[in-house]
Amino acid sequence: MRLVTFERNGKATLGIREADHITIIGEQTLESVLARGVDLVEYARQHATDERVAIADVKLLPPLSRPPKIICVGLNFSDHTSESNYAQPDYPTLFFRVATSLIAHDQPMIRPRVTDSAGLDYEGEIAVVIGKGGRHIERSAALSHVAGYSLFNDGSVREYQFKTPQWTVGKNFDGTGAFGPDLVTADELPPGAKGLRLETRLNGQVVQSASTDEMVFDVESLISIISEAITLEAGDVIVSGTPSGIGWAREPKLLMKAGDVCEVSVEKIGTLRNVIADESVN
Repeated sequence: MRLVTFERNGKATLGIREADHITIIGEQTLESVLARGVDLVEYARQHATDERVAIADVKLLPPLSRPPKIICVGLNFSDHTSESNYAQPDYPTLFFRVATSLIAHDQPMIRPRVTDSAGLDYEGEIAVVIGKGGRHIERSAALSHVAGYSLFNDGSVREYQFKTPQWTVGKNFDGTGAFGPDLVTADELPPGAKGLRLETRLNGQVVQSASTDEMVFDVESLISIISEAITLEAGDVIVSGTPSGIGWAREPKLLMKAGDVCEVSVEKIGTLRNVIADESVN
């Protein structure tokens, strides 16, 4: 099942996406539904209304606009680790994103005005949405805690990412974290989203391409390892890492500028598309 969150009468509304239309479930957020601990597919089926809208007529929102936590994983593809001039760590490299950085599918991704002429980089990733929380989750049980999967473009302002040993600022500029368009429930995909092709395209050119099988730490491992230290909650998002091909590692650098179109695609999940725009000066 594909679930989308969109704006209707000024309120977040949840729906089931089928091809080019949405069946409305109701005015609620995915966060609030997941917090109830219900089975997402069953809940959607029980609460689906007879009302439908064309997806072309609505403004999509991120699947979750205010997740309890957004936990990102760096250096989770060995080729990307190599191109970034790091040694491959034997423990996941974790950092956090804030909700104010999130944007939806087809919303502009903002290149901040504090950067140089082209300082915004792309990172196509899979987002794992937690459906059932917990602490000390065994790897063997980890996938039972997943509600579904979505797409993420971890837009990175590299000049600021590398100002300090901590990456936080460069990964959290407003309008740089593209998320969506759908949440695809876990039952629609291979366990752990394994064996899927992830591609990022910039202006139609493939710049990243890898199988999710190439992750150093798979979804089960990430959930188990993170929960050793941090209680995972329903609605948390784990952004699981990007493959090689980032613009910063190229020579010359290939960074995004106003008017560029960046697309992140994963088979069976879909495509996340954003046009780059310069931050307005007000």
